[in-house]
Amino acid sequence: MSSCLNLMFNLFWGPWGLTCMRVRKFLAAMILAATTLASGPLNAQEALVGVDAVVLQPLSQTQPVIGRFVAKQAGVVSARVAGAVTEVRVEVGDRVKRGEILVVIDLQKMTLLRDAARAEADQAQAAENAARARHNKSQNELSRIEGIQDSVAYSAARHEDAVQSVFESEATAVGAAAAFAGASARLMLAEGNLINARVRAPYDGLVRARHTEIGSYLQTGDGVLDLVNDTDLEIEVFVPSNRVAGLAPGTAIQVRPADGSSQTAVVRGVGAEENATSRTRLVRFTPEFGTATKYGVGESVDALLPLGVPREVVTVHKDAVLTRQGMFLVYVVDKENSAQIRPVELGEAIGLRFEVLSGLESGEIVVIRGNERLRPGQALRIGSEE
Repeated sequence: MSSCLNLMFNLFWGPWGLTCMRVRKFLAAMILAATTLASGPLNAQEALVGVDAVVLQPLSQTQPVIGRFVAKQAGVVSARVAGAVTEVRVEVGDRVKRGEILVVIDLQKMTLLRDAARAEADQAQAAENAARARHNKSQNELSRIEGIQDSVAYSAARHEDAVQSVFESEATAVGAAAAFAGASARLMLAEGNLINARVRAPYDGLVRARHTEIGSYLQTGDGVLDLVNDTDLEIEVFVPSNRVAGLAPGTAIQVRPADGSSQTAVVRGVGAEENATSRTRLVRFTPEFGTATKYGVGESVDALLPLGVPREVVTVHKDAVLTRQGMFLVYVVDKENSAQIRPVELGEAIGLRFEVLSGLESGEIVVIRGNERLRPGQALRIGSEE
């Protein structure tokens, strides 16, 4: 029997190289007939099998592109005041909370400067109060002179002097008020410097590097340490420019971190510039799964980019497909609950299923367990194989 099958196979697939579907179906029929003759009469006993439906499902082709996790908050924490470092409270690798004190810069100096500014402000306030009092006195004197204008004691010269005194005292009071405002501003700056002498964490994060030590003198703006927020991450991918059009903000894609899990991420933004060398553009994705300390900053991740618009395809379970003489065959359950073998043409694999190009229709029932022992036309009993 094997030699007959090989002869038929060589006849149709050998020198002539016939590959059309009609020939393949004819060859399948010949194989089935030969198999039936070799097997003898059908066994009336029902075969216990497991079945599955042929279904219509969406097919979305994707292309993996390597990206990486990046921190949304990371950078150098700088000194906001100049002075000597008196305390360093953290080490590299320490996890800190927002507002936690990291480094202290010469608190004694900052306290003295604050006290000096406060004394200056108090002095300026006192000067302003005195100027206001003198101004009020000048106004009272002018009011008394104007009150005796009809009296023989009235003097026009004294009235003019009183008016000038009011103008002078008012100008002095305004100057004193300005001096007090300046002193108050310097006091606020001194108080701010005293607060900023304690360098605090601007956000939750991990200390990545230290740039100072006790005794070092820092100028305003000098780096104190590097901090990275490793609990709030994004995914950064350099996407081929011809794939960017399908990645509008809000588009969800599948990503695979290094742990092998399949997760979802959403496009947050697409960069405007193209890399002239790699012909790629930067795309940032927001993970829709927890990233807190689970994935490291810079850790690689595969982004599955869509290659086109998803389409509906007919699929069959992989376990339903048998391979005979280079052909794909499937047992279909007919209306009489018997097995009918049928050749199929398969396309791409979709998980545990194959795309069906021809031979099956959505809704048909196929055998996925026990099909290796079946013969065409055999009665079936659908259930568990156990």
